[in-house]
Amino acid sequence: MPKARRRIVMLAYEDAQILDITGPLEVFATTRRLLELEGRTAEADLYASELVAVRRGPVAMSSGLELVAQRSLATARRDPHPIDTLMVPGGMGTRAAFECEDHIRFIRDCARRARRISSVCTGTFLLSRAGLLAGRRVTTHWDSCEMLERFDPSVTVLRDPIFVKDGNVYTSAGVTAGMDLALALVEEDFGRELALEVARKLVMFLKRPGGQSQFSAQLSAQLAERDGLRETQRYIVEHPEADLGVEALAVRSAMSPRNFARVFRDEVGCTPARFVERTRVEAARRRLEESRRGIEEIASDCGFGSAETMRRAFLRNLKVGPAEYRERFRAADLQRA
Repeated sequence: MPKARRRIVMLAYEDAQILDITGPLEVFATTRRLLELEGRTAEADLYASELVAVRRGPVAMSSGLELVAQRSLATARRDPHPIDTLMVPGGMGTRAAFECEDHIRFIRDCARRARRISSVCTGTFLLSRAGLLAGRRVTTHWDSCEMLERFDPSVTVLRDPIFVKDGNVYTSAGVTAGMDLALALVEEDFGRELALEVARKLVMFLKRPGGQSQFSAQLSAQLAERDGLRETQRYIVEHPEADLGVEALAVRSAMSPRNFARVFRDEVGCTPARFVERTRVEAARRRLEESRRGIEEIASDCGFGSAETMRRAFLRNLKVGPAEYRERFRAADLQRA
């Protein structure tokens, strides 16, 4: 097998989040298999991933399962060959890894010869500890953003994005967002078509843009305590095209409009209008990705009323308009049609 130039070095440590590690590595492995099937086996086209830890051998993850590190940190540090991508995971073990000088020295040394440096979830803290983030824009797991701001005032923490690129440093949100980051790296290396094909092979729901919120409309809002409000939330998700004004929703919840708006905000964490807009944007995104229907028709089907209203909602929520979103993220088979 030809020696790969695209060398992916993934750090492992005790109690790391297993999906922070295996998710991105599976993206790179799938990419390699697809390239081999297409006969694109030149050295520059091949990813080769290696897992490194303090000692070679089994490393217990926070799930209780073990991953096997092929090389020790000391051996990997002495390897003079360049690194294409250095990846640092997060998880429950981040704090202990943060205090381990071997880990920090390894990250710092390997970063000097890596083309790009990346972290998943709270792995961002380890990059910061290694002195790699000063003055940069970064993200991490939503639940750790405030802590990162306190720990490293030199960085600008973006709380919403799935992942953030600043120069050759990439940081991602929690857990499965590491796969979105890996897909973005594949797209940088080989183009959008291959990245979409990898996403489809892995049955990922969609290839999310980095600027997309860490949460869907349903995840970003709390589930209301009252049965009536929970039913109203479910109705909004299932019927984005319906009349979802406060008055109509209040009737469904058997409340006065004023009381409904107050209680919804208190229990769900956002206003009814904000929840409705996010839900409609999510519904429209799926139609843009999965169908050939016109933008005007999709806007009507999702309750926006007009394409211009939908465009403004997309810009507020995704920082990109519907037409550009479709161009960038439509399924590959629809692109070819």
